[in-house]
Amino acid sequence: MRTVIMGAGSLGTIIGALITKGGVPVELVDADKANVDALNAKGARITGFMDLTVPVKACTPEHMSGKYDLVLLLTKQWNNPTALPALLPYLHESSTVCTLQNGIPEESVASYVGKERTIGGTVGFGATWRGPGVSELASSQEVVKNFAFDIGEMTNTITTRLEKVAAVLSHVGNTELVENFSGARWSKLLMNTTFSGMSAALNCSFGDVLNNDEAMRALMRIADETVRVAHANGVRLIVMQDFDFNEFRLSAPEDSSRLLPVYRRIWDRHAKTRASMLQDLEKGRPCEIDFINGHVCAKGRDKGVPTPVNDQVVKLVRAAQESKTLTDFKTNLPTFANL
Repeated sequence: MRTVIMGAGSLGTIIGALITKGGVPVELVDADKANVDALNAKGARITGFMDLTVPVKACTPEHMSGKYDLVLLLTKQWNNPTALPALLPYLHESSTVCTLQNGIPEESVASYVGKERTIGGTVGFGATWRGPGVSELASSQEVVKNFAFDIGEMTNTITTRLEKVAAVLSHVGNTELVENFSGARWSKLLMNTTFSGMSAALNCSFGDVLNNDEAMRALMRIADETVRVAHANGVRLIVMQDFDFNEFRLSAPEDSSRLLPVYRRIWDRHAKTRASMLQDLEKGRPCEIDFINGHVCAKGRDKGVPTPVNDQVVKLVRAAQESKTLTDFKTNLPTFANL
């Protein structure tokens, strides 16, 4: 199976290195020539919770050739209108495009490459890009081993091609085939709206959020809004990282104290992670806020479900993006108090 990773950033570098280490040839494609040159010259370097360097094959998009059987899509969603039409010449009729992007990207991807070619996947670990060819694994190796990916079809069925894709991804870590893939997507969206959203809005790590009571109160409301919007849209979340994500809905005042140990158990293992949205803000690039917290806000408006805390995250991050400045923890945290 000829396989390519589109987007050799923080996650793509790690995934490409581990698949290659597992003995499966994979090409890494990235628009950043300095990154590609470093990957080819020095290999894909993983730091943080893993210390590993793997020789890999990388190129920029203009040097792609032939047809690919499997595309692992790790570019940003805002880039789909540019990246996906350019990918079409390298697909054949039965190619599979597995989008591992944040948010709920399957419909967008399918609009370019066709529903018959599109499957989706969620990534259960975090990473930070440290420079050309170097990515820091920000989640523990235990998380990667046990919760690397959940993949599924847009039709919410289990198919033979999912099993083939899982065989490739399993070289990174455990890959679950999920029948209720809509629920899996919304569960991962909750992981992103909460800790990634707050990390971007406050300019901090996941651990900084976990260790601040005021930030956690806001975060629990983000989770509550996300679950309520999912339910209003007919989606039931799934068990992810050994917890039923539907239980993040707040129904009584005592739920906060009951859920705090759950948040710590799940996210302590990701405490060093800084959201990819924050990394984009640091580089002065567009981020995916409209596809993450913004998606919850839009779907909530459609169903008449209020999302004031998600709305505030979007407001803060958009302001930073438009002004090309960074968000500030001390300034922004108090803005959640009276929502």
